[in-house]
Formats: sequence, C-alpha cells, structure tokens
Amino acid sequence: MTSETTPRELQPLPDLLLQPMVESALREDLGRAGDITSNSAVPADAKASVVMAARKPGTIAGLDLARLAFTTMDPSLVVETLAQDGDIVKSGAVLMRITGSARAILSAERVALNFTSHLSGIATATAEMVAAVGTHKARICCTRKTTPGLRAIEKYAVRAGGGANHRFGLDDGVLIKDNHIAIAGSVTNAIQNARAANGHMVKIEVEVDTLEQLADVLALGVEAVLLDNMTNDDLAQAVAMTADRDTVLEASGRMSLERIPSVAATGVDLISVGGLTHSTPILDIGLDFESA
Repeated sequence: MTSETTPRELQPLPDLLLQPMVESALREDLGRAGDITSNSAVPADAKASVVMAARKPGTIAGLDLARLAFTTMDPSLVVETLAQDGDIVKSGAVLMRITGSARAILSAERVALNFTSHLSGIATATAEMVAAVGTHKARICCTRKTTPGLRAIEKYAVRAGGGANHRFGLDDGVLIKDNHIAIAGSVTNAIQNARAANGHMVKIEVEVDTLEQLADVLALGVEAVLLDNMTNDDLAQAVAMTADRDTVLEASGRMSLERIPSVAATGVDLISVGGLTHSTPILDIGLDFESA
C-alpha cells in the first residue's frame, strides 16, 4: 500500500473526457516527426520496466491521465497502477509501473509526468488548506482561474485534495459582480434581471466588498454572497448579519495557507482560492527504470 490514507471517496473522471486532452498533449510533444531521439537512440525491440514515483510527499491526482498517455502511445504497454488519486503518499512512494516497449515509454514519459505532477501539486496544496481549516465548517473551493482547456481536470485535482468546486463555467450559476451591477444600473436591477431570465434551478450569488453592500443584498434574498477582499473582522460581522438566514457566505481575495485558519474561524461557509489552479507548484514525480 503506497498511501498513508485515502481520506475521501473520489469519483474518477471517465476516460472519454480525458482521452482528448492526452491525445492533444501527445501530438504537441511528438510534433511533425515523432520522438526522433528515442526512435534513433533506442533499438526498436528494446523492452523496459519503469516505475513512476513521488520525489516528495503529497496528495496524488492525475494517474488516469498518465495511464492513458502510455497506453495511447502503445496499447500493448502493461500499466499497473499502485496508488489512487486522493492518496496521501510519502517521498519515494511508487505510484505506477509500466512495462513494454522502451521507445513508447520514453515517448509518453513527459506527457504522463506533466499531467500527474501538475494535478498532484494542486491536490497537495488543496489538502494543506483543507487541513488548515481545522474543525471549522468552511470548505476550500477553487475558481474559474484555470488553465485554458484543463479546467475539468484541475477542478478534479481540487476534489482529490478534499476541496470543493465553484462554477465550472459561465453557464452553471449566476455570479453578479461589480461590473454587472455598474452596467445594470443597480444591484437590484441586476438581481431582478437575473431572476427573470433564469429558471428556478439556477442559484444567484452576488459579490460585495463592504458590509453596507451586504445589507442591501441580503434584503433582496439571494442564495449566496461572495465577500471580496474583506478583513477578518468584517467577515465575522458578515457571518453575524446572516445568522438567521439561509445564505451561503464565500470569502475570497488574498487567501493564503497562513491566513486560512483565521478566515475559517470567522464562520464563513466557503473560502475560494484562485491560486490553487493558477499558480500552485507541481509535486515532483519522476520515472525510474527498473530494467532494460
């Protein structure tokens, strides 16, 4: 067993969604002539057994993408998965073993590692913030600040780390921000327009950055409020203002691992962190040859 613990049940993404991303990445890497290094330096009949291993401790995500990178390059490769996404592993933990054509393994290596290292970095950072929340009710969630084309898997990595997802796109929830309000003429106009245009299944969230704005929005009865760039004192007051209401409060802006515990202590429901998907360092994962 590679992991110390698998803290939650994680629903995998279907291969049908992952395959196009993997194929696009492989095509990008293979370019116009394929892997000219491996195809010229390594004999065509050379076989190898390699392991994908974590160089540092962390939370794993992206193993299905790695598997597909290898098997898309050569369906005859034998891939043995030795860990699961969501596993918390120690440095040196073996995540996957791949056996078969050495050329195919070498050609798929970088794509497999890029996906797994990037997503494991997101999952690891998320897990650290989830742990920092402690016993408070707040959930860590991501935003739409994702790499173009990779939103589904980056948000999946947040879930692998124990976090929650905000909107996946502009079409699955109304989030009224300052520019919407300015163009609509008032927050009342913006909310009324949104309610008139959308069905009963669509929730409405409004962004505010002062307690006065919060009071105005609460009077209009929205389902959720995004508290943007507020101090912890203001966040605590916002929680008190909504104590008798069924309104979700989301804190956002300048969130860091160091600040998470104090924000969670204010009593907010969600803490959104754009940095989870737009600037989190990778988790160092490498490929080691067992035999040639």
